[in-house]
Amino acid sequence: MPNYTAVTKHITLPDGRQISIETGKLAKFADGAVVVRLGDAMLLATVVSQPSARGDVDFLPLSVDYQEKFGGAGNIPGSFQRREGRLSDYEILVCRLVDRILRPMFPKDYHYEVQVMITLISADKTVQPDALAALAASAALSISDIPFAGPISEVRVARIDGKLQINPLTADIARADIDLIVGATADSVAMVEGEMNEVSEEEMVEAIAYAHEAIKEQVRVQQELAAEVEKSHVKREYPKYEENDDLKKRIHEGVYQQAYEIAKSGNTSKSGRKEAFSAVKKSLTEKLLEEQPELDMKMFGRYYSSAEKKAIRDMMIKERTRLDGRALTQIRPIWSEVNYLPGAHGSALFTRGETQSLTTVALGTKLDEQIIDTAMTSGYSKFMLHYNFPAFSTGEVKPNRGPGRREIGHGNLAQRSLKKVMPSDDENPYTVRIVSDILESNGSSSMATVCAGSMALMDAGIPVRAAVSGIAMGLVQDKETGEYAVLSDILGDEDHLGDMDFKVTGTEKGIVACQMDIKIQGLSAEIMTAALHQAREGRLHILREMAKTISQPAAELKPHTPRSHKMLIDKEFIGAVIGPGGKVIQQIQKDTNATVIIEEKDEKGHVSIYASNQEDMQAAISRIQAIAAVPEVGATYKGKVRSIQPYGAFVEIMPGKDGLLHISEVSHERLAALEGVLEVGQEIDVKLLDIDKKTGKYRLSRKVLLPKPERAADSNGAA
Repeated sequence: MPNYTAVTKHITLPDGRQISIETGKLAKFADGAVVVRLGDAMLLATVVSQPSARGDVDFLPLSVDYQEKFGGAGNIPGSFQRREGRLSDYEILVCRLVDRILRPMFPKDYHYEVQVMITLISADKTVQPDALAALAASAALSISDIPFAGPISEVRVARIDGKLQINPLTADIARADIDLIVGATADSVAMVEGEMNEVSEEEMVEAIAYAHEAIKEQVRVQQELAAEVEKSHVKREYPKYEENDDLKKRIHEGVYQQAYEIAKSGNTSKSGRKEAFSAVKKSLTEKLLEEQPELDMKMFGRYYSSAEKKAIRDMMIKERTRLDGRALTQIRPIWSEVNYLPGAHGSALFTRGETQSLTTVALGTKLDEQIIDTAMTSGYSKFMLHYNFPAFSTGEVKPNRGPGRREIGHGNLAQRSLKKVMPSDDENPYTVRIVSDILESNGSSSMATVCAGSMALMDAGIPVRAAVSGIAMGLVQDKETGEYAVLSDILGDEDHLGDMDFKVTGTEKGIVACQMDIKIQGLSAEIMTAALHQAREGRLHILREMAKTISQPAAELKPHTPRSHKMLIDKEFIGAVIGPGGKVIQQIQKDTNATVIIEEKDEKGHVSIYASNQEDMQAAISRIQAIAAVPEVGATYKGKVRSIQPYGAFVEIMPGKDGLLHISEVSHERLAALEGVLEVGQEIDVKLLDIDKKTGKYRLSRKVLLPKPERAADSNGAA
C-alpha cells in the first residue's frame, strides 16, 4: 500500500476538458506541492519558505522559477552537455507571469525567503503550459502554512474565429486575433499580458472579463482543495512590524505638507525633485534624532515613506496634476531622429522626457536565424528584439552581468508589438534583429523601445504595415473615497507610487500588445476602460510626433545593406546546384562573394541569394540559372563534347546536362566514324531536337545548323 493520501480536485473548462489538481503524492518535504494536469501536460509546483528571516531584510525575498524538462516531452536537449541548462527566455517569461501576480499577495511585513518552483514534468503538444503555471503555484501556496492572500489563477483567453476560448489548443492559437494571459483573484483582475491584431479597447475589456469568470471557478476549486489539507488551516506565525502611533503621527505631521508642496511645485527634473525630498527627510531625521537618540531607523523609514507617498498621491488626486507639473493626460516632450548611426542598416534615436532609446536594425540572411530549442518547440526565428538597460541610464554604478529577467520581459513586450506589423516572408527575405539600448530612463523605457524600433525598421526600408507606438499608463486611487486619477506616460516615481502599471502598444487602427500589473484589489472595468481610452489618445499623439521624423518605410535600402534575391528552381536541380559535398555551391559563393541558401519546399527548390552589390548578385544568379535552367526544344546551344562513342558524341549543352549527338546528326555527309571529325573538349553549336518524355534524354543535331551542300549536276547538265 502507498504511504500517502492523495487529494484531487477537478476544474471543468468551458469546452468540457478537465484540469486536475492533486496533492499528497509528490514532494512531501516541501511546504506545499501539487501536480496540475490538463490532457497529458503535467506541472509540479512546490513552495518552500525559510523558518526565519535575515535581520537585514526588509522586503519579501521571493524567487519564482519555471523549467521544462525535455524528458517529459520525449526529447533530448540540443546543447553540448545534453542536459537542461540556464532557463530559456521563454521559461523566464513564464517566471515573470507567475511572479508578477504572486508577489502582491504576500503580507507586506513577511520577509521570510520564499521559493516557488514550477516544473513541466510531462508535455502535451496540444496544451500551452504557461496558462497553468500560476494556477499550480497558487494551489501549492494555498495548501501550505505560508501566509498568502490567495488563491489566484491565470488563464489564456484567445479569440479564435470570432469566439472567445479559455486555454485553447495550441494549434488553434495561431488563428487568434486576441491572445492574452489574464491573472486575477476571485474579486479583481491583477495582471494582463498578451498580443492582438489591432483590436479596440472594448474588445480587449470583453476578453479580460471573460477570462475573469473562468478564474473565479479555478479559485473556488483551490479553496475546496485547501479545506481538505490540514496544513493550510493555520498559517504560520511570524513577527509583525512593531508600531509606534506617536512616532507615526509626528513623522506624518513633519513631512506630509512639505512633500505635498514639493510634489505640487511641478519640478520637471528628476534629480531636482529627489534633492528636494531628500532635504526634507534629512531635516526631519536630524530633528528626531536630537529628541530620540535611540530612534528606530527602520521604523522611521517605513513611516516616512508612507507619509511621503500619501502626500504625493493625494496631490495628484486633488490637484489633478503630476510630479513634473504635467496634466494627467499630457505626454512628455518628444524628439527623435533616424539614420543616426551610418554603419547600421537602420537606426533611430527616440527621446520622450527623460527616457531615451538608441535602437538599431541589422538585416541578415537565413543563416542568421535564431535557433529555438525548448522542450515544447524547436525551429528557427527570423525576427529578434533585444533590450539593454545599462546602469548609467539611471545614473547608477552596477556590474554588467548581461540581460536579466526585466530586460528579457521588456524586450519580449516590444518584440510582440512590432511583430504584428512585420511583412510576410515573401515581402521580407531578411532575418531582422532589433537592439534597443536605453541611454536615459525615467519611466517607460520599454515603450520608448517600441517607438524607436518602429522608426528604425522604417529607416532600414523594411515594408512594415504601419507604425507602432507605446505608452505606459498609471493609476492613483484613494481607497476611502474611491477618487482616482489615471496618468498618461508615467514617470519612474509615478510607477513606484501608483496602483497600476499598464503598458499599451498599437497602431492607428488598434491595440497590438499590452502588459498590465495592478497593485490594488477591486479595480473596476470602468476604470480599466477609461485608462485604455486615455492610452489610445496618448498613443495617437506619439504616432503623430513620430511621423514628423519618419512616416513610411524608406524607398531604398541603405547602400551597405546586403541585397537579396529569391528564385525557384525545379526540385531535380537542387542536388546539381549544391554539388557533391556542397562543392558546387561553395565554389559559387567563393567566386561571386554572395551567400546562397537552398531549401526544398512545396516540391520546389527555393533559392535565396544575398550579396553586397548588384554585380556579385547577378553573377550568382547567372551561375545558378545555368545549372538549373531547363533546355528548350528548338533552341541552339554552344556545347562541349564530353565523350565520343561509335554511335555518336555526348555533348554538354548546360552544366550537368548532356545530350546525344547521333553520328547521323553530325554532318550532312554519311560518316563511318567520328575520329578526325570531333574531339573531346571541342565546342560546337547544336540544336535541341527533342526531349524523350519517358527518359528525359536530350536528342541533339549539328547538321541542321550547317548549310546543305549543293546537289551534283546530272548527266544532261541540269541542276
